[in-house]
Amino acid sequence: MNNLTPGYLLPFVMIGTLATVAAVLFGLHRALKLAGWSIQDRKRAVSIGTALLVGWLFAALLPSWAGFYRTARAGMPTIQYGLLIPIIVAVALFWRWGAFRRAIEAVPQEWVVGLQFYRAEGLIFLLLLAGHRLPGVFAWPAGIGDVIVGLLAPAVAIAYAYRLRNTGALVRVWNLLGIGDLIVAVATGFLSSPSRLQMFAFGAPNVLVTAFPLVMIPVFLVPLSVLLHLASLKKLRQAEMGQQFSHNDSATSPSDKLTWKGGVLTPP
Repeated sequence: MNNLTPGYLLPFVMIGTLATVAAVLFGLHRALKLAGWSIQDRKRAVSIGTALLVGWLFAALLPSWAGFYRTARAGMPTIQYGLLIPIIVAVALFWRWGAFRRAIEAVPQEWVVGLQFYRAEGLIFLLLLAGHRLPGVFAWPAGIGDVIVGLLAPAVAIAYAYRLRNTGALVRVWNLLGIGDLIVAVATGFLSSPSRLQMFAFGAPNVLVTAFPLVMIPVFLVPLSVLLHLASLKKLRQAEMGQQFSHNDSATSPSDKLTWKGGVLTPP
């Protein structure tokens, strides 16, 4: 297998990554504006969001560039640190930092879903497979799964925006499909890469996925995708609880909403 990095890979990965970061920040700004946040609060939230996202990008970029995630066949893998640490930190911030949580909650569900159109960038795995640069045990499921999830994202987002029938279930299924795709891609990538834990592709190991620039996908875009899926599922749960509360309130009989005053039923 050809393990040389093709010339098109660096611009493909980095342009896609930077475009995704720009889309996230632009969407956050627009969402806060539509939510009625004051200019001062909006600027503060976008500035903090920019610092966090760009800081995370560089925290992923520098060790990737330095070859931190490349592992010898007899060594222990390190890519799990770049994958798991951002997810743990972001979830902790969401639960512990009220301003961060309110900003995320202000972004419409359809925007959170539609943003993951960038998952179609997984086409790169199939291109590298065609060039004999990735093993099929990883590239086929990761590439096809990402392309399907990415292409479905805008369709699901539009359906939810127009409140078509059963769109809540559609969003849930799409999220579960996306999470399942990430689990399969991470597992096959992990087990086909050179390390002490390698189980597949010994004759043609998955070298590129732990090397810069392709490693930016598992250490930046994959954690970002997981967080967007979690945010979407959280929003869906909140929306369903709100609808249930509204239904229960509307189902209450008029007499239940009246109180006795002086022997006469009157509104509370």
